[in-house]
Amino acid sequence: MSDIKVYANDLSFPREEPKKCLIYRIFGQVPARLVLYLLSWSGFLVSFMMRTDINLAIVAMVEEPTQTESANATDEYCFTHDSLQEDGPTKVVDYGGTLQWSSDIQSYVLASFYWAYIVSQVVGGLATQKLGTKRVFGYAQLATALCSLSIPWASETHYAIVILLRSIQGFASGLTWPAMYALVGHWIPVPERSRFMSSFQGFSIGIGITYPLCGLLISRLGWRSVFYTTGSIGVLWCFIWYLLAFDSPEMHPRISLSEQQYIKENTVNTYESSRKTKVPWGQILRSMPAWSIGITTFGRIWVHYTFIVPGPKYMKSILGFNIEANGVLSGAPFICSYVASVLFCYIADKLVTKHIMSLTNVRKLFTALAQVVPGILVFLIPYLGCNYIVILVIWFIAVTMITAAYAGAMANVVDIAPNFAGPVLAFAQTIHMTASFLSPLAAGYLTSGGHNLSSWRNVFNVSAAVAISTYVVYQIWGTSEIQSWNNISQPDSSTAEEELMLQKSPDAKVIPKKVKDNELPT
Repeated sequence: MSDIKVYANDLSFPREEPKKCLIYRIFGQVPARLVLYLLSWSGFLVSFMMRTDINLAIVAMVEEPTQTESANATDEYCFTHDSLQEDGPTKVVDYGGTLQWSSDIQSYVLASFYWAYIVSQVVGGLATQKLGTKRVFGYAQLATALCSLSIPWASETHYAIVILLRSIQGFASGLTWPAMYALVGHWIPVPERSRFMSSFQGFSIGIGITYPLCGLLISRLGWRSVFYTTGSIGVLWCFIWYLLAFDSPEMHPRISLSEQQYIKENTVNTYESSRKTKVPWGQILRSMPAWSIGITTFGRIWVHYTFIVPGPKYMKSILGFNIEANGVLSGAPFICSYVASVLFCYIADKLVTKHIMSLTNVRKLFTALAQVVPGILVFLIPYLGCNYIVILVIWFIAVTMITAAYAGAMANVVDIAPNFAGPVLAFAQTIHMTASFLSPLAAGYLTSGGHNLSSWRNVFNVSAAVAISTYVVYQIWGTSEIQSWNNISQPDSSTAEEELMLQKSPDAKVIPKKVKDNELPT
């Protein structure tokens, strides 16, 4: 191993690997792509911990109004207040909240994150092109963590400060997705991209552990400990990211020659040139494949946030679960969805590399699994009445199936524009993340007359209709073909690199139309 060399930054010639200490050499044997996968996975996990902690914590923060009405066990409800257990999943608990925030103020606090989140999508794409993923993702996480640490103080000062901090968190978090997508095009070979996309599902684990963790912290240490815990974890993660993350294989000090060669031969190495190239916004805005990704994902986000935001309210107001049971039941499906996402991405890669299906058809298949199937299931929920077990099983399956999108339309961003994955994702996110606040707003409007089975039936019906109808757009215009506006180098250079991919990658049929358009031999 003493004669191992690594490429120079321009990959034009190999240079001798400098002498390293024993510990450095041991950890240097870990594939750089595996380290990047773990950083991506843990980064989104931590990001979503800091994003969702307030959803449950606010229950303990705010002083609850005295209950003066009692619900009746009728066709519209599954319980009565008299039937609530003194000890069990429907136990009523006073968490000692002292903040006198009205329901409107609480809505503003929760929604402020997503308003700013949408605004920052395009900024994230542009910033990543100029500054690189390491700085954009790292600083965004650090800003989010510092805001989390400040929320307890801000909450007791004035709710307007909390809204400001949540807005900053939303803006910063909006930068992370375009930043990480941009890294995929430079780091991850085509045969591995679907599998790498499962790292983005770290957010599922983040949501899954945050709700039960918040419940435990609140019951033992009070609601302030929630923000101190998630904020501290965020700061620690930023330190690890700073030490281990690099914008391209050429910049990595520990990558092996064999891994660097493999990445070079199975990706288009355009990191430096892509940073100097103007983003073709006009062509992106006129690209139907890019629009189809944004529109179809709008439907997925709509039904997803029906489960995340108003979903716990359904479990409490209709099914009668208390906040502890609610936290576990709300979080558990997201743990399952992470495991499923890894399986979906693995199957997607195998379908392509074994030439069972074309990449375009694989993307459409898994997008359908992520939207059409959950759409049908969410439509069934309100017609099951009070059959708790069946409702929870369907609930779990629907949330789990949604993650198939990461082997579908979400992975398609890198397929159509590996050099501009960040800007394309920013464009798509600007479209589909509007559903993150429109879905809860629609649920609030449809249940404004009261939380009963009739009103919730309308909520679930609308979610089903949006999820299924938006998929049709992707079925018509979705494609895995690299778009012409993705090219940022001379045609001869680009063609030569694509030819290498076809010769050396087992995924030789990944970009058949691109091969055809450039008249390369098949």
